[in-house]
Amino acid sequence: MTDKEEQAMLSLCNIISHDDGLANFSSEERIILKDVEIAPIYEGCEGLSNEEVGECFKNKVSAFIKREFNLSASKDLNLSESKQVDAFFIIDQNGNLTGMKVRDAEVTIQAEILRVLRKIPVMKPAKHKGKSVSVLCSVVVKYGNDIEVDIIYIPERPND
Repeated sequence: MTDKEEQAMLSLCNIISHDDGLANFSSEERIILKDVEIAPIYEGCEGLSNEEVGECFKNKVSAFIKREFNLSASKDLNLSESKQVDAFFIIDQNGNLTGMKVRDAEVTIQAEILRVLRKIPVMKPAKHKGKSVSVLCSVVVKYGNDIEVDIIYIPERPND
């Protein structure tokens, strides 16, 4: 098995795992990014107002994904038009990124997005009612010959 194939298999296992943090994100702890009082603080976003921290977080995460994403993964697909994929992740109460999920994309794109998400640096955790909390975040990645990233707010996951 080549390194590329091994990476794809590991990412695929992560994609379908039920014990990944996202599946275990309980309703008592469930806060989505748009509802948290103070968003996670990405390095370089310190000392800003709560609103500015949220905007800075979105800009820094988007820029990081764009910078780290290997465009050859999408160019190798020879797409006639751009495609889009949704990725979900949790920034836990310690500021670590966990519970990553990517859906509705080719395995090579899923693997690449997961590779990039795993590299996102630890942040200061989100705060809500004075406590550090885990937050559920999502991004939309549009890929083809270029990459665009939007941090979006998803509706709360339905209760299982």
